[in-house]
Amino acid sequence: MKPPIAKRIPYAHTLHDDVREDDYYWLNERTNPEVINYLEEENKYYQEIMAPLKTHTEEIYKDFLNRVPESEADVPVQNGPYFYYSRLEKELQYPIFARKKATDRGALAETTEEILLDLNELAKASDYLSVTAQRISENQQYLAYLENRDGTDRYTCYIKNLATQELLADDIPNVYIYGSLEWSRCGNYLFYITMDETERPCRLMRHQVGSDIEDDVLIYEEKETTFTLYMEKTLSRKFIILHANSKTTSEIRLIDVDAPLSPPQLVDQRQEGILYHVEHTEDQLLILTNENALNFQLQSCALTDFKTRKNVIPYEENRFLEGMYPFQDVLLITGRENGLTQIWTLKDDQLQPIEWDESIYSVSVISEQNVAAKEILLNYESLLTPETTYGFNPQTNEKHCLQVATVSGHYERSDYRQEQLWATAADGSKIPLQLIYHKDACTNGPAPLILSAYGSYGSNSDPYFSPYKLPILDKGVVFVTAQVRGGSEMGRHWYEDGKMENKRNTFTDFIAAANHLIEQGYTTSSQLAGRGGSAGGLLIGAVANMANDLFQVLIPEVPFVDVVTTMLDTSIPLTTLEWDEWGDPRKKADYLYMKSYSPYDNVEPKSYPHMYVTTGLNDPRVGYFEPAKWVARLRELKTDDNTLVLKTNMGAGHFGESGRFNQLKELAEGYAFILLHIATRNKA
Repeated sequence: MKPPIAKRIPYAHTLHDDVREDDYYWLNERTNPEVINYLEEENKYYQEIMAPLKTHTEEIYKDFLNRVPESEADVPVQNGPYFYYSRLEKELQYPIFARKKATDRGALAETTEEILLDLNELAKASDYLSVTAQRISENQQYLAYLENRDGTDRYTCYIKNLATQELLADDIPNVYIYGSLEWSRCGNYLFYITMDETERPCRLMRHQVGSDIEDDVLIYEEKETTFTLYMEKTLSRKFIILHANSKTTSEIRLIDVDAPLSPPQLVDQRQEGILYHVEHTEDQLLILTNENALNFQLQSCALTDFKTRKNVIPYEENRFLEGMYPFQDVLLITGRENGLTQIWTLKDDQLQPIEWDESIYSVSVISEQNVAAKEILLNYESLLTPETTYGFNPQTNEKHCLQVATVSGHYERSDYRQEQLWATAADGSKIPLQLIYHKDACTNGPAPLILSAYGSYGSNSDPYFSPYKLPILDKGVVFVTAQVRGGSEMGRHWYEDGKMENKRNTFTDFIAAANHLIEQGYTTSSQLAGRGGSAGGLLIGAVANMANDLFQVLIPEVPFVDVVTTMLDTSIPLTTLEWDEWGDPRKKADYLYMKSYSPYDNVEPKSYPHMYVTTGLNDPRVGYFEPAKWVARLRELKTDDNTLVLKTNMGAGHFGESGRFNQLKELAEGYAFILLHIATRNKA
């Protein structure tokens, strides 16, 4: 059972007097039959390697199925005279979106359900389905939604007449996956964002319902290639907020939903390094800005004068403010403090935190709520607590539980432990680690452990409850998330310290976390797995080169591993947007720094851990050729007999299979591979 060997075609990049050999560059030729054949050969090898694990994989998958609830439903959210929600039955792959007409939440049980969109019916037309944005018109007559069938970021917008349940003829192609649909107040106009040839969302369009899309009007086009567009509505539903953002700079325009033909109004022109967000309340704008405030300060201004601002509360360096929810009866501010998400209420010009019982948790405000809501919906969960929806009374500050997500099968909370540890990084920084494990996992010494992280774009790895971890926890496996630099868990500085010329901190933080877990007796190198996806896959790829003997198995999923080549190719989707994250390799200092850690450029003749690599042929975010080239070079140079597999999803993109059962099968395969190599012992 020999792995496939990709042919080598001599090729070299020369830049800054540096020559980079790249004999697998030809694998980026997506239409080349030899490339497709190589990927298919790798898939055949993957199937051969996984065949002996079939029984184990099926057992894990069966355990997952036993954790699927008989039925699930969101707590309904009121929009006008309707309450909107989604539900999912055990036998279904996809959710059903529905609404009920009622005067209040208590009357819902007595009213008839109206199905808006059944994704299971839509999925019958193809093997892959993704539906993202759904927007109800303000008059409750139309549903606009985005649909994709190939795994790329190019979606088609459809408009459904909810009275007739029929689709209008207004199909709009090339709409971006997220933050790209909003209605005017009257429901006659739909605003949407389209992409250029590099899949950069850059054009705001206005469509009149019932008209030919050829007559749609270009409202605004973002010409700067490092900026993208997205939009959202204010909580008051008075304005559409159009964001033009790079990684470091913001510019916002407002569209009055009652005057959809009027031009957008600029709030504040872009200034390099200044990020800001806005919200609307009565005759004011609220503004969160990082101008002279690294972790953002809260300001306000009149709708008639955006320039004259005042501070709403004093700035505090250790409090990272991220969002604003100006409800009629209370202003809620979301953010982070001490590494955890927080929600504060504004009382007497001071932020007062909403208190929670656990020391580790995630909390958020549910979106799309009515600005006049007398009961505000909050979501809460932890590593031990399933997703819980609370109703918060803004008058009394009291909260009560409305719903706890069902956990199918046996779950005794007291059988498990969650805790937070702090690893010391190479420069002395303290790295938060969040652990969950069965209470008996470490009774007889170090345990098998899966260490995960992301650490890029300021994105956070917050604690969440997953019933599908329970079967693995019951085998004695410890799960750990390292909140490494490059995320924003500890504030904006945490992100700044893990990007650009500080990017190596992300990787050394992860290595420090692994060493700390070994030193504290939770695991050993022979029982340790590392896992990360996309930019987290870059992390795993870099660690494979930097600490090859520290892990028994590594799982880089859709990994960004050919950093320099990709950042030089402006024809690749999203490349120019990333220069503020990784650096611009046209600059010598950036080039040399990126090359110093790029996984593909640093493969050496040495041993590597067992590795399970995934990619998608239609992935617009991390091209399939990056992991394909990397695996080919690893096969050429690595000196060990450890298993290396590459699984390419030939019909999907960055997010893998669609449909929850397909996703659970993929998850089971990955766990079967991991568990084979980290010597589990049953602790159930």
